[in-house]
Amino acid sequence: MKKFITFVMILNTMLFASNHKETDAQRKAREQEHLKEQMAKEKKYSKEQKFYNQDDYDFSGAEVNPDSVKSTPELEVDDLDMDSVYD
Repeated sequence: MKKFITFVMILNTMLFASNHKETDAQRKAREQEHLKEQMAKEKKYSKEQKFYNQDDYDFSGAEVNPDSVKSTPELEVDDLDMDSVYD
């Protein structure tokens, strides 16, 4: 029985580790794609060399990618009592 439990634990650990690498590769691919997009924008801005107004900017690049939200860890928030901050 102990051998079976040990085997199951090792198997689960290996499966978890392989799944984590897959998401790591996906995250890095998203980062590279975003980096290429931003570099292309910077090249365009450096060629034009002009100041932009808010009407000229494309703000779609500042939107949050839904795929990256899934891989973001959830933050633990402590209760903050503002009364104790000023004591």
